Amino acid sequence: MRSGCTEVQVRPGIEDDLKALTDLYNHYVRETPITFDTEPLTPEERRPWLLSHPEDGPHRLRVATDADSQEILGYATSSPYRAKPAYGTSVETTVYVAPYAGRRGIGTLLYTALFEALAGEDLHRAYAGIAQPNEASTRLHERFGFRYVGTYREVGRKFGRYWDVAWYEKPL
Repeated sequence: MRSGCTEVQVRPGIEDDLKALTDLYNHYVRETPITFDTEPLTPEERRPWLLSHPEDGPHRLRVATDADSQEILGYATSSPYRAKPAYGTSVETTVYVAPYAGRRGIGTLLYTALFEALAGEDLHRAYAGIAQPNEASTRLHERFGFRYVGTYREVGRKFGRYWDVAWYEKPL
């Protein structure tokens, strides 16, 4: 797959990706309200998250890499929406793109691969919570058929202020 002038590969995430995925995520922890984690994580703290996204099943991890350098450019996941059994056919999806790789179609490549991988699973809905404001994420989700369903007002506190989260859903 091509994105900008770089050849990009999308594949399942593997254990060897853990440090790079943690570093990418920690950028968003330290610099943005996009995630509500407030302290950077170590790769060991992040390992259970990685292991909860096997290569098959409804909870997947897709990683975009530069075809030449194998540098991780971003990742997308589908994770349990909630822990109770009746939520089993729902997933929460998310995309993180390396800050230097934005606006190159990486998020689109990742979501395309993720939703293709989920096509055969027993899933009914995908949900995405987008901390506001985040126009790029809103556009990406709407492009993939997510519809706005509501906003949790001032639901998270980070950087000394409260943030809203807009919720979107997509039929699967």
